[in-house]
Amino acid sequence: MSHSNPENIEAGPAVGTATLSAGETTERSCELSIVMPCLNEEETLLTCISKARGFLDGNGVDGEVVVADNGSTDGSKEIALAAGARVVEVPEPGYGSALMGGIKAAYGRFVIMGDADDSYDFTSLMPFLEKLRDGNQLVMGNRFKGGIEPGAMPPLHRYLGNPVLSGVGKLFFRSSIGDFHCGLRGFDKKAIEGLDLQTTGMEFASEMVVKATLQDLKIAEVPTTLSPDGRTRPPHLRSWRDGWRHLRFLLIYSPRWLFLYPGILFILAGTAVMLAEVIGGPIKVGKTGFDINTMLYAALFIVLGVQILYFALFSKVFGITNRLLPEDPRVSRALSFFTLEKGLVTGGLLTLLGVIGLVSAIVIWGSESFGALNTSHIMRLTIPSFTLTVIGIQTVFSSFFLAILDLPKRRPGESESERD
Repeated sequence: MSHSNPENIEAGPAVGTATLSAGETTERSCELSIVMPCLNEEETLLTCISKARGFLDGNGVDGEVVVADNGSTDGSKEIALAAGARVVEVPEPGYGSALMGGIKAAYGRFVIMGDADDSYDFTSLMPFLEKLRDGNQLVMGNRFKGGIEPGAMPPLHRYLGNPVLSGVGKLFFRSSIGDFHCGLRGFDKKAIEGLDLQTTGMEFASEMVVKATLQDLKIAEVPTTLSPDGRTRPPHLRSWRDGWRHLRFLLIYSPRWLFLYPGILFILAGTAVMLAEVIGGPIKVGKTGFDINTMLYAALFIVLGVQILYFALFSKVFGITNRLLPEDPRVSRALSFFTLEKGLVTGGLLTLLGVIGLVSAIVIWGSESFGALNTSHIMRLTIPSFTLTVIGIQTVFSSFFLAILDLPKRRPGESESERD
């Protein structure tokens, strides 16, 4: 690996002649870095770099072109260097890894990232730069507003994958972004580095938008045209695998939709059926009767719902404690009210009520000399009692686990008084 010397780095157009490892930087700075992730893009890379440099020169922008090479074996690095780009070698595989390496090594105050397959027009970046100059911290391209040329996007992505995943992202995170996965976007480097992005694959695109939304960054959108790429080889993107990775990330980062809402739904449905059976006895709808077997299903729904609800709280506290999610005042208020001691008392009372019911059922059975009982009658006492006992024990142990998750974490060099 060759390194440029500081004199060449400061020498205008010669800036692009350096080959660096990911994260290796010098003192140089500029307004804009155009970062392109690259893995064997020899067919289109020269065109993309030429367009990007033409944009910088034609608009008098102090900037650079950075190629974040992710292990190319086809001569892409040599093409990039000859075209005046700066090459950053990123050994860890993955779209997200390549971009994080390129972003970290970028000299620019602003960064515009775009794929090196010639599907985006690097001569039309001024709307992105103007939005960034206006104070926006993330500027997203929107291909659905700017136009998708025939053959530029497979029908599966255009009509199902992108609309569904973007819709899920908007719903889960109340985002205004209409195209979560546009590969052309600009951002303030410091603001994005402050998000501590972690994903290494294609889901990096979703992570940036989600975390920027959660951290209340100033976000804007500009229409962007998508053209057919200029490669003859198949794309690196794998539709179902990468689509699942995007959806998985959106679910993991939204405990509310993954756990909270399903948990509440299970509890409400189970409780409604349980109360109807306990209070109203066997229920008949037309010729269909609902009796103790239905109560068993209701009990299952309630127990599952309570456990899922606890998972929602666990994951939220874990995310906040480990700085994966921003602080949530509602969670803070809930934790200050629902202390370990209150959880233990609540769980203990629920368990006690359940045990009383179970013992009562045994007493009733004993009064019949432990003989045959009216199953429908006795199970109306046993099933709710069993459900309360299980929920009570869940609550006791979940309260302990929640207290463990919420333990204050001491940072290196931090004293006890500073932590308090």
